[in-house]
Amino acid sequence: MKKLYIFFLLFVFLLINNGCQQSLKPAIGKEDEIIVIADSTDWNDYYDFLSAIFEREIITPQPEQLFTLTRVDFSQFKKYQNRKNILIVTTLNRNNGVTEYVKSIIDSSVINMIKEGKEFVIKKKDIWAKNQVIVILVSNTLEELRIKAFKDKDNLLYFFQSASDERVMKNLYNPTYEKKDLEAKYLKEYGWKIYIQADFFEAINNKENNFVWLRRSPNSDMERWIFIHWIDSVDSKWLDKDSVIEIRNRITKKFLRTTDDKAYVEIAKEYLNQSEVNFNGKYAIFTQGLWRMNDYTMGGPFVNYVFLDQKKNRLYMLDGSVFSPRYEKKSLIQQVDVTLKSFRTSSELSKEEIDALLKYLK
Repeated sequence: MKKLYIFFLLFVFLLINNGCQQSLKPAIGKEDEIIVIADSTDWNDYYDFLSAIFEREIITPQPEQLFTLTRVDFSQFKKYQNRKNILIVTTLNRNNGVTEYVKSIIDSSVINMIKEGKEFVIKKKDIWAKNQVIVILVSNTLEELRIKAFKDKDNLLYFFQSASDERVMKNLYNPTYEKKDLEAKYLKEYGWKIYIQADFFEAINNKENNFVWLRRSPNSDMERWIFIHWIDSVDSKWLDKDSVIEIRNRITKKFLRTTDDKAYVEIAKEYLNQSEVNFNGKYAIFTQGLWRMNDYTMGGPFVNYVFLDQKKNRLYMLDGSVFSPRYEKKSLIQQVDVTLKSFRTSSELSKEEIDALLKYLK
């Protein structure tokens, strides 16, 4: 792949109209839209497998797609070169404008690698706009492209998802309105840090049960909250999918209750998805699904990460939830998701970062 990227850099100048001397403007467009440059005669065949990769549904509890694919004719390509997500798809055995364009911008050595079946995907960022991602999928035949894309489907989806998360975090992060005093408090007391926006407040801080609950816009129709829970003196045996469900249900039953104390939050198991992921360089169990009150009066989506801090033998559970009955929830759950990913233990912070944050302690 390193060789491929070297070749790709050589033809970047061919991709950028009026070149690199002009500063790039931020990419525009919907966060969850992928502009697809593909020939109209092949689009139905491409869409069959591309949709399965990128238009996966998540339940929030309404079904929402991770991304939406929008095909654009090659003749209109220049109008869309400033979009956030661009996917170019073709095969070498076709004779159309997209194929000829791809052949013209890829070095002949790379074309040979594609013909030999050694490569089929080229990924690049920030060619025509800032914070933009571009993927070229090209193979010898449709069937070969379909097989290769499905084999690499998780990486293809992750490339767009991670870039989207980076853009969302850049929009969320504002040091002027960051609650650094609260971040410093948790760093000093508990040995961890998480980014806290100004409109989040501390709802619960229970030292005895190692539980912190942060809420935003409570009792509104667009509420978000996150909680951090940890268990000390444990080992990797606790990293189990069933244990995640048990721990979450136990902690939410104890702390996430109605004001009259008659109902509490639990997991709706019928819409539960769990997988093994990399969380900031650590093995983690990722859980995504729906929460609900046990009396079925309300509910919404949640995301949850559980991982082990091996230096302290401490199990962390990071959880983000949304209650937004009137609005689409996919973008809101993505916001709490990227907030959770800002979590760092003290051992992951430099001394300079720690000293700078602790200055905000009141």
